[in-house]
Amino acid sequence: MIAHILEKPSRSFAGVKYNTDKVDRNTGELMLIANFGALQALANPRLQDLVNYLLMVSAQNKVIKNTQFHAVVSASGRNYNKQELTKAAVMWMKEMKYGLQPYLIVFHKDTENNHIHIVSSRVGKDGKQIDRDYEQVRAVKNINKVLGYDFAMQYRFSTKAQFYLILENQGFLGRDYLNEKKLQKRINAYKPDKGRIAELKELFIKHKATTAFVTMMQAQYKIDLVFHGSEGKKPYGYTVIDHATKQVFKGSEILNLKHLLDESVHYDLPEKPADTGLQGYLSREAITYYSEYTPEPLHISPVMISNDVDDQQVYGMKRRRQRKARTNTR
Repeated sequence: MIAHILEKPSRSFAGVKYNTDKVDRNTGELMLIANFGALQALANPRLQDLVNYLLMVSAQNKVIKNTQFHAVVSASGRNYNKQELTKAAVMWMKEMKYGLQPYLIVFHKDTENNHIHIVSSRVGKDGKQIDRDYEQVRAVKNINKVLGYDFAMQYRFSTKAQFYLILENQGFLGRDYLNEKKLQKRINAYKPDKGRIAELKELFIKHKATTAFVTMMQAQYKIDLVFHGSEGKKPYGYTVIDHATKQVFKGSEILNLKHLLDESVHYDLPEKPADTGLQGYLSREAITYYSEYTPEPLHISPVMISNDVDDQQVYGMKRRRQRKARTNTR
């Protein structure tokens, strides 16, 4: 997943029109609008209502020439669905200091790569400009942060599978870390911590007979045991994520699975927490959901525009300038 901020200037919030036009053509879905004040109470806010609200907020600062903030969060192929992209975008906006800003998110489904567009105002509700320093650099850093890559890279692990298991175990969305060189370097630097392995082996042998063994390891020792196997069948292996020392071990490095599992003991395995979607990141009062929760599609009257960025430009292709009248073909 990548995040990119579009540089096309606009004081009229042409990005709103561009994206809602996608919705009307059924090549896009309005996923949510956030922090639009009283407009949140409307079941179907008008396009111009959204634009007017952004213009009202932006009018507090006459100095800023480009008041529109327009960004894209994109996946490779269908690696992330629309809800996952939206959730990542909400967390990313918070890290980019736009969490309290009015913004809308539209999912585009007309290219080979799933992606969403975000439109907001660069002027805060206090009239000050939202931080723009090193914006593109922070965009990349913050998407890595919300996907969990920064968190996982703090750990010592010996395989890519272990790296992604850390992310899954902690509920992060990341599963496509792009810095392969950095990841491989981390893997190559791995050396078994024999001292810690000995400690864990002693700990497992001491407590493995209790039915609360797995939950005890979590609660008292910050150790997660992840068992591998098909549902309804006995596990064929396990991995140990030691949060206390930020290390990942193959279970066989510590204690053979056969010796760990006691046939007379039924382990009380904790259930994987359910994904709460966007709850917890935005208050219900601050956000209106569409595609994720509303069964009926949202219809917005078509608006034809020609002064905003298109998806080809998002992926690096430049529009050719022709010496003739421009015609909108979207």
